[in-house]
Amino acid sequence: MSTLTLTMNPSLEIATSVAHVVDTDKLRCEPEQSNPGGGGINVARVIHNMGGNSIAAFPFGGFTGKRLCMLLEKEGVTIHGIEVESETRQCFSIHERSTARDFRFVLPGHILAAQAVEVCLEGIRSVEPPPRYLVASGSLPPGVPTNFYATLGKIASDMGSLYVLDTSGPPLAQALAAGGVFLIKPSLAELEELTGQSLQTEDARLQAAQNIIRTGQTKLVALSLGEQGALLVSAQSAWRAHSLPVRPVSTVGAGDSFVGGMVWALSSAMTLEEAFRYAIACATGTILNAHGEMCQKADVLRLYEQVSIQQV
Repeated sequence: MSTLTLTMNPSLEIATSVAHVVDTDKLRCEPEQSNPGGGGINVARVIHNMGGNSIAAFPFGGFTGKRLCMLLEKEGVTIHGIEVESETRQCFSIHERSTARDFRFVLPGHILAAQAVEVCLEGIRSVEPPPRYLVASGSLPPGVPTNFYATLGKIASDMGSLYVLDTSGPPLAQALAAGGVFLIKPSLAELEELTGQSLQTEDARLQAAQNIIRTGQTKLVALSLGEQGALLVSAQSAWRAHSLPVRPVSTVGAGDSFVGGMVWALSSAMTLEEAFRYAIACATGTILNAHGEMCQKADVLRLYEQVSIQQV
């Protein structure tokens, strides 16, 4: 198996659109759409859409959890669901047609009991054969200790898997302090929080990423910069990519698609430069879709030819 993703706080994503978002008045919305949600789940969806081999692992519970599993199975994504007592959360987003703005309402999720947390960890340990890449992405639900991703990093090391982590705050800091991480994908705000620095220039961002790598906390830093593109830093090199000039339909899942595209390309034995280009193409392909639909391979292959990166 090439890639196993873990989403500790999955969600059933409910999305709709409305002409104007205003307070007090009843907002007459378009028919709702439901999609699977959560960082690692979206990564697995992208890898699946690109023709790669991935399994999405996640705890689920209640009606929303079963609905989430059904939606993933409908898409053809292979899942490793871990049933728990707590209900899977719902999140929802509103697309305002008059301005093309997205309003995203992200709920924290229900408390996940300590026993359920251990069941999730044991579920990862028991996967055979061990995955080439273990991707952990997203927030942690209430009840999960902040050192969870650090513990998962030790499991990845024991399995011989390359550990990709996309999260923020104390869980990210503790995982990096424990070492053994292959790739992180912070936003600029997340990198500033992690380093305690204001990173307003490219030189400052490069130095911050290089310091994290130099101290052995990770091998690669992929810094997402939104409309400004992204920066990929390794111990030997760094590359800069500008975003493609497209009009976004929705930004939901763009960061997850970046990770999915990069991991898919690396698991397909491509170079770092090629993987970086695919990451940008996948993220762009997703923002051209509405309401949490992930990028499609035909769009990605077309967009890939338009992506340019420069060594910095």
